[in-house]
Amino acid sequence: MNKKLCKISFEQNYPDIHLNQDDNLSEHLTVQNSPILFGCRTGICGTCLVSIKGDIPPPTEEEKEILEIFAPENKQARLACQIQLTNDIKISPLT
Repeated sequence: MNKKLCKISFEQNYPDIHLNQDDNLSEHLTVQNSPILFGCRTGICGTCLVSIKGDIPPPTEEEKEILEIFAPENKQARLACQIQLTNDIKISPLT
């Protein structure tokens, strides 16, 4: 069974990339193909804080705790390293 391809687009001047559904973004995004920076890649440092537009599963309880620290009240904020890729998304870094 083939997995669905999901398009990841950026609000900055970076080309779209396509990943398989359920791929981990942090394993595929690099300095060369993305404006998103990654630190710990485990969801505790907040380095990969992004704004997401698209339909993806909600954050886990652990991710919610980190989001409350780094982006309280921002419902589009997510940690890129924790995103379960299920559909096309548009991402931009939160500053």
